[in-house]
Amino acid sequence: MDLLDGRSRLLKIYHLSMVDQKKVAFQPELPSPIALAATRVRYRVLGLSFLMAFLMYMERGAIGAAAPNIMREFRIDKITMGWSVSAFNWSYALFQVPGGWMADRFGARIVLAGAIAWWSAFTAGTGLSFNAISLAITRLLFGVGEAAAFPAGSRALVRWLPAEQRAFGQGFQHSGSRLGAALAPAIVVSLMAVFGWRPVFFIFGAAGVLWAVVWYAYYRNYPNEHPGTNAAEVELLPKVSGMRPGTKRSVPWRRILRSRDLWYLSAVYFCYGWVLWLYLAWFPSYLREARHFTALKTGLASIPLLVATVTNVAGGVLSDKLSAKFGDLRRGRLTVSICGFLAAAIGLLPGVLANSPVTALACLSFALGGLELTVAVSWAICLDIGGDYSGSVSSVMNTWGNLGGAFSAVMVGYLATLLGWTSPFLMASFLCLLSALIVSRIDPRRSAV
Repeated sequence: MDLLDGRSRLLKIYHLSMVDQKKVAFQPELPSPIALAATRVRYRVLGLSFLMAFLMYMERGAIGAAAPNIMREFRIDKITMGWSVSAFNWSYALFQVPGGWMADRFGARIVLAGAIAWWSAFTAGTGLSFNAISLAITRLLFGVGEAAAFPAGSRALVRWLPAEQRAFGQGFQHSGSRLGAALAPAIVVSLMAVFGWRPVFFIFGAAGVLWAVVWYAYYRNYPNEHPGTNAAEVELLPKVSGMRPGTKRSVPWRRILRSRDLWYLSAVYFCYGWVLWLYLAWFPSYLREARHFTALKTGLASIPLLVATVTNVAGGVLSDKLSAKFGDLRRGRLTVSICGFLAAAIGLLPGVLANSPVTALACLSFALGGLELTVAVSWAICLDIGGDYSGSVSSVMNTWGNLGGAFSAVMVGYLATLLGWTSPFLMASFLCLLSALIVSRIDPRRSAV
């Protein structure tokens, strides 16, 4: 009986196992989360960061376009105007590191919203200035708030884009700044013709506050916390590492500041900032005084910046594609950057020396386009070497970039007054050539943290 009972139990187990296998065989296969179509919240986040940069540089472009009118109303010369405008650059440079640190410490959501709300208030305040000193004060306070924008904006994309799209993301974000600066002269000149220069800053200030509200409502520091993302999109993005925003952690400043790649990058960005601010702060004045453009034709100062908008994105896309093609991150990043600086160095020379205003504008547009090929690469290298501390790393680089801009705002006024308008452009060409040489020393594969 025991043998029979044992045999019957074995047969029963075998029968049940076969039934289970049949159930499994006929059970429909459920799609894995990765097989589902990924949501596209990451691109909306990227779009918001583009809009942030757009608004920032609309205002920066506005001060350049309004400079001739402001100098005339306040009865100040180019040197005084240069010092007033440079107040922004000094405070902007000084508060870069605190801004980047706060983005790493508290998250880009709250830091970026607060920073943009702050600078928008003082953008409106620029329209209330009444002399060179009050203009310098409002620009100084404006720079304090805006200092966190790009380090926090760069930090905001670390977890929201795949690693192989880093340069594209930085290029697209920064292309918004160039488009804003490009459209600003035409828009500002048109508005000033009707209302004067002051209402322009009130309008831009209100737009910035609105953006801050939308950003805080929509953005999340971690993709998996966003109500609009699904598992498939989260799987595409970098895995969360490090501690949550608001938790106590120390930034490895000692190691960051020992990174020779970061110091090379900072030197390059100093030169870049000097050349960029030649265009942002002084190009409309150059067209009026050296090329004898009318107030209406000064709106053509937008053309180089429109070219820069395209090359900003192109530089990022090229860098990502070349890095993948070569299988070498360093080669992919540096090829684009070196070529861009060389193009700028070469284009500036005929741009300032040509007799024809049309030829000059074309060459100077080509030069700025070359310069802007390098921007996405520089910021992508910050992400490459900075990782979860890219806000702090990029803040160091951007500090030096804006020190270059501060020196430019002042030096161009002196150079143009004492030596003529050709001298600042020759200086810019030399700085671009120097940058091409320094870039060749950088290796984005070496972590700074």
